Amino acid sequence: MKRTVLIFAALIAALLSLFQLSKYSYISGDSSIEMIIAVIAVVFLLIGLYINKRRNQGKKDPESLGIDHEKIKQLGLSSREYEVLQEISNGLSNREIASKLFVSESTIKTHVSNLLIKLDAKRRTQAIQIAKKYRILPE
Repeated sequence: MKRTVLIFAALIAALLSLFQLSKYSYISGDSSIEMIIAVIAVVFLLIGLYINKRRNQGKKDPESLGIDHEKIKQLGLSSREYEVLQEISNGLSNREIASKLFVSESTIKTHVSNLLIKLDAKRRTQAIQIAKKYRILPE
């Protein structure tokens, strides 16, 4: 946590110094406003790309996790039901899943009910175990 705060503090300091440098450069007449805006835009782009790369570093694509997509089709799981199953495996409640997926809680309850029927499970935890056994969720 401290490292993240320090990194963002350093980024903010660098950006502030970039703004000050561009202000002085513009006032002295060394460069045009378009050039300054372009440099600032490129800096923000590079920072965004760096943050995105760091954020996605730990994530793996479903193919490398060994997900059996054929089994998902055989079970007749819709893409939304599969999303709900993934969120259930992350330990989220119906209300949290609804908030995350921007749907109502009753819609999530319907999806969970359909999942339990399709996976032949009695509880959410059992559905997760069955999904892992079928290799449709990562271990």
